[in-house]
Amino acid sequence: MRTVAALLVAACIALAATAHEPGSLQPIRLDPTNPHYFLYRGKTIALFTSGEHYGSVFNADFDCHKYLATIEADGLNFTRIFGGSYVEVPGKSFGIQRNDLAPGDGKFIAPWSRSATPGYAGGGNKLDLTQWNPEYFKRLHDFLTDAGKRGIVVELTLFSAHYGEAQWNFSPFNAVNNVNSTTAIDWKKLNTSDNGNILGFQEAYARKLVREANEHDNVIFEIQNEPWSDRPVFSGVINPYLFPPNRDRFPNSIDLPDADEMAFQQRVASWITDEESKLPNRHLVSENISNFRYPIRDVIPGVNIVSFHYAYPEAASWNYGLGKVISCDETGFLGREDEPYRRQAWNFMLSGGGVFDGLDYSFSPGHEDGSDDQPNGPGGGSAEFRRQLKILSDFLQSLPLANLRPDAQVVQNSPGIVTHALSSPGRVYAIYLDGDGPVDVTLALPVGHFHVDWLDVKSGKIAKAEDLQNPPGTIVLHSPDFKSGIALKVVKLD
Repeated sequence: MRTVAALLVAACIALAATAHEPGSLQPIRLDPTNPHYFLYRGKTIALFTSGEHYGSVFNADFDCHKYLATIEADGLNFTRIFGGSYVEVPGKSFGIQRNDLAPGDGKFIAPWSRSATPGYAGGGNKLDLTQWNPEYFKRLHDFLTDAGKRGIVVELTLFSAHYGEAQWNFSPFNAVNNVNSTTAIDWKKLNTSDNGNILGFQEAYARKLVREANEHDNVIFEIQNEPWSDRPVFSGVINPYLFPPNRDRFPNSIDLPDADEMAFQQRVASWITDEESKLPNRHLVSENISNFRYPIRDVIPGVNIVSFHYAYPEAASWNYGLGKVISCDETGFLGREDEPYRRQAWNFMLSGGGVFDGLDYSFSPGHEDGSDDQPNGPGGGSAEFRRQLKILSDFLQSLPLANLRPDAQVVQNSPGIVTHALSSPGRVYAIYLDGDGPVDVTLALPVGHFHVDWLDVKSGKIAKAEDLQNPPGTIVLHSPDFKSGIALKVVKLD
């Protein structure tokens, strides 16, 4: 007869084996104590990645499981995928030569089945938008399940801007690429309600993906990628001292979606909410606001996450009062070196951000381990940057995230250095100092006994550690030498 202890051990083993199976856990949600971070599988977390260009699931040439294994091994916990309503042109879109989001000839595994009629622009037969593709959904489930077992959260983006005729020519919704006689439209009307019969196909697609993903606890839905790009409304600039017309153009302009694009996004959000009202689980929904920074006035009903691309720290600090996760959901365009992205990540996350997502062009078909070291597009990404990003992730996860808030008062003076800080006042202080040192930094700390660690953000090693007894008033800490940033953690010991 088996002993009680043996039965308990067997039960624990069985529970561990099923704990991360689809449908077994509550989906990731905002942390109820601090909604600027997530509660996932019982732990308060922030999300970090430097990931592939979103084509993992629908690009037949991409080994998505090898990619997920790499992300896990690099200590990252997030990735972003596009659902299949938008693809790019091999070797042409945005100068990316080996582009996961641009499947090769005949290698697009679409959510829809192929018809018997040849003529899809990306190779193979045209699509039938009334028939779902079992191969795609098997691959989607396999991806989400594997990611879940590895503790990786997946943002599933339903729609995207199309940017120009080149991408529209490859769109499943373009009448030349399907057998469903979709309405011939100006591509700039695609993600609006004024797109003829395409809207019905978009709704069916969105609802299908919502249903299929419902059982997975590691999914976030994004309504639309860069919705301002096709129908931009100019709202401001980063540097007002440039001369027109470049002052008012990307990469200096801050653009928002127009009213028609916003109405479409609101409609998609309602599809998600309505479809999930009939299903067991409710998932988080993300709205992509703009590039860089913007003080948000209104958020689409049902949205839990507001995201920016190429985000400045102000994107987090200006919008912290919304009580939602603020995400840097894509970055790139800063060259191939790691330093600009590392500094961007530290500045943004120490300003109250909850997600950092870098585009990593070292991932490409055939290099799913992130080993593509040849120039491949407008950005960077590397195994070394992923290692450095893990240092930031580990630093934040070592803190009581549920109790942290941005702190503009703790640093009283830091000559020549820009600082951003989070704290649980009186208990723990986390500060990023952006620039070159050494520096004497003046802190306003309560009276007490503290331990101080200076963290080298490139190596992950403690550059200097000390205990101190803080008297009433301020205290000056002397940093070690550093270049391009250093982090400071101050923990009260009594």
